[in-house]
Amino acid sequence: MRVNFTVNGRPQQADDVWEGESLLYVLRERLGLPGSKNACEQGECGSCTVRLDGLPVCACLVAAGQAEGREVVTVEGLAEHARRRAAGAGTPPEPAGTSLDEARRWTAAPDGTRAAALSPVQQAFVDAGAVQCGFCTPGLLVAADELIERNPEPSDADIREALSGNLCRCTGYETILDAVRLAAARAGEAGPR
Repeated sequence: MRVNFTVNGRPQQADDVWEGESLLYVLRERLGLPGSKNACEQGECGSCTVRLDGLPVCACLVAAGQAEGREVVTVEGLAEHARRRAAGAGTPPEPAGTSLDEARRWTAAPDGTRAAALSPVQQAFVDAGAVQCGFCTPGLLVAADELIERNPEPSDADIREALSGNLCRCTGYETILDAVRLAAARAGEAGPR
């Protein structure tokens, strides 16, 4: 079957998708978006978390066909998603992420002049030292971003609940909680979204 959907603001099409093929497989193997990690394939670790029509889901549990006509945001599109959100409702969406043509033309910036733009949640994870081995980080980032969008002033209980589906095998949960608190505080300083 053919699946048409929007990924990080760009219309995408995947052909010859097997009925049992997961959204995670299509994102990673067909669209070249490796940010969502493939670990348990049972929806227990959360390392494959993406947003499907705004809600966090485990991409390993979503059949690719279920994404037909829907919008997916992966960790690769998180910065652009946050930028659009900050610009306010009614702003026409711009393509997010990197197109295949852009990726082919990409070269490293040896002089360090092209720093990658990070979303506020991504920057908070860096600043709080919440990135350990990094395997769980993409799922945590997507879940944390959704939490702060939905609840700009989350309590510790809210944060724990929102991230309860994401396992960190390095067990550095305290710095992860610090990062989400920091991102929420910064969002509050920046004003309403």
